[in-house]
Amino acid sequence: MTVGTLVTLDLPANSPVADLPWVITIGSMGDDDWEPVVCGPYERAHALALAQAVVADEDLMAVVEPLLPRPDAEAIRDEIELARAGAEPPEGDDTTGEEDHETRHVRPGRAPTEAEVRAGWARIAARLAG
Repeated sequence: MTVGTLVTLDLPANSPVADLPWVITIGSMGDDDWEPVVCGPYERAHALALAQAVVADEDLMAVVEPLLPRPDAEAIRDEIELARAGAEPPEGDDTTGEEDHETRHVRPGRAPTEAEVRAGWARIAARLAG
């Protein structure tokens, strides 16, 4: 039986990151030579449900992650510096950093309907415009 893998951030309850738009990147877990597919934006719950529905019965990996809207190049550079700082282990620490994500093997669940996804897009657009 083929089972896909879903990787996403392990968020604390009430994290403001959960309210950001989310994207799904789906790629092969094997040696297939094809470019990953990136879809979104979605609300987090929709992204997780859609990813589960797509990879549950196939040898695929889905990464569900938030979009980080940044208004200018300097804000993007700041985000890159934060990521670089987080990737470097503290001096004298020879352990490999524990990943801050969750890996789940998934079974098919109910994916959101097209109408639910479109309503989610409207809510995302309203948040980004507000």
